[in-house]
Amino acid sequence: MLRVILPSDLNDDVNWAGGLYELALELGPTDDARLEQALLAVWREACVAGCFAPEYRPGGSGTPRRLIGHQAVELSLDSLVRSEELHGLVRLPSGADVVCAGAVVRDDETDWLSLSLPLGALARSDHRLGTYPFGPDGGRASLIWRRPIDDWLASVAIGIYEEVQFRLGLIGCEASGALRAEQLAEAPGPPYLGYMLPTAGGLRYQEAFT
Repeated sequence: MLRVILPSDLNDDVNWAGGLYELALELGPTDDARLEQALLAVWREACVAGCFAPEYRPGGSGTPRRLIGHQAVELSLDSLVRSEELHGLVRLPSGADVVCAGAVVRDDETDWLSLSLPLGALARSDHRLGTYPFGPDGGRASLIWRRPIDDWLASVAIGIYEEVQFRLGLIGCEASGALRAEQLAEAPGPPYLGYMLPTAGGLRYQEAFT
């Protein structure tokens, strides 16, 4: 019997391979209450279905850990801290359902919260990804499929910002922690990232252009 390969299969290792396409939010100084509020807002604004803690078989002697399943958990900061990341499903603008992950990084007393789309799942949902972000499938050529996803992630960020104001939003491949708000104020950021920038008039979306 042929196995049906789905980008929405939480327990398929291939879906989680190949790097992450992210909406990464620099929230500001470490604050548990704000972080949990932002986590709830991410799930709501992105319409994430389900909340699961991944379970892994430990690796060793150069062997990476292996995903063995998921356990349904409460959507909360406590669940996120205990499991390091939370998994669920989102529907892309194309209509494809893919796996996603929420994760937090506390770097130098600053909270970063990300919503990540694994490239393995994205590639299964859209053949145009090819070898992205490498070779001819990277750069401007990739904007044909990235732009709808970027615009959707920007709309998610706008909804979050109405509830939890953050310092900076980054959209793109491995965006989390790529630079901080104060760095962007001093010089332009990489052109392959999209930016969500707080201004006096509200949140401004600056598109990636390569």
